[in-house]
Amino acid sequence: MHSSIDLYPSIDPYASGFLEVSALHSIYWEQCGNPNGIPVLIIHGGPGEGCSPTHRRFFDPDIFRIVLFDQRGCGRSSPHGALKENTPALLVEDISTIRKHLDIDSWHIFGGSWGSTLGFLYALKNPSHVKSLILRGIFLFQQKEIDWFLYGIKNFFPKTWGRFTAHLSAKEQKDILKCYYNKLTHKDLALQKEAAVDWFSYESTCATLSPNKSISIHEEHKPQALAMARIEAHYFKHHTMDGKHALLKQLPKIKHIPLTIVQGRYDIICPPVSAQSVIDIWDNAQYYLVDNAGHSMMDPAIKDKLLTVTYKLAEQYKNL
Repeated sequence: MHSSIDLYPSIDPYASGFLEVSALHSIYWEQCGNPNGIPVLIIHGGPGEGCSPTHRRFFDPDIFRIVLFDQRGCGRSSPHGALKENTPALLVEDISTIRKHLDIDSWHIFGGSWGSTLGFLYALKNPSHVKSLILRGIFLFQQKEIDWFLYGIKNFFPKTWGRFTAHLSAKEQKDILKCYYNKLTHKDLALQKEAAVDWFSYESTCATLSPNKSISIHEEHKPQALAMARIEAHYFKHHTMDGKHALLKQLPKIKHIPLTIVQGRYDIICPPVSAQSVIDIWDNAQYYLVDNAGHSMMDPAIKDKLLTVTYKLAEQYKNL
């Protein structure tokens, strides 16, 4: 019987605000925990997901100064779902802007899925400002990973994939991304929302070890689904990282940074092959391939391992 570890208690931010990072974009940030504590930045997934109150609860609030933010177009940032001026390089710049605004010299980076991608990109650009990387569900933003998401998952979730592609003709199914992108950027908002619900439901159903068969998206959650689907499709279409831009080619530059990876063995969204490829080139990295776990950070075994890792980090600082 699996005995689950509790998240840290619910907390509210002690500070929050918005930063205008361009004439178009304003991004939301918040700080929780100990204002004089060890800084940690939590990078949410997606791209497009937004941060949540649950993210605050993975670190000891007595020890850590916990910083969260909504990436461009996500969550409380505005304009919601915006694709213009929304690129990986600009998100990296935004993180640097937040660090300087909060007067933080260096911090731990904690992120999963797309959050692992952005964590790597930030560390590559700003290695001196990164104390360590704690990453889950490694995603290197390669075309083959995106092809897996759009087509390979059918091997494990045929009915779910069938629902995802039911409205596409046989010809359209040969380029799922193009069809969804066209719908998600269509001038008809109702069509956008319909496509977003289908995309969000597909991903959510496949994210947990035990398939979530009761995904229902209420009207108040449709804006979040729309932002996530739009921004994911935008990034998948325009910002893959292959060839000379491949992350694996660049990562040896930062393998001196302490790295911990927590990976679900049965992660269907981001299969373990990507995590293994990072471990193969990163000396002294800590790697936890977690049995009985999928992609979600809230799968009990993933949640417990992440909390174990952050607990050990807190203990290091308690003993200083």
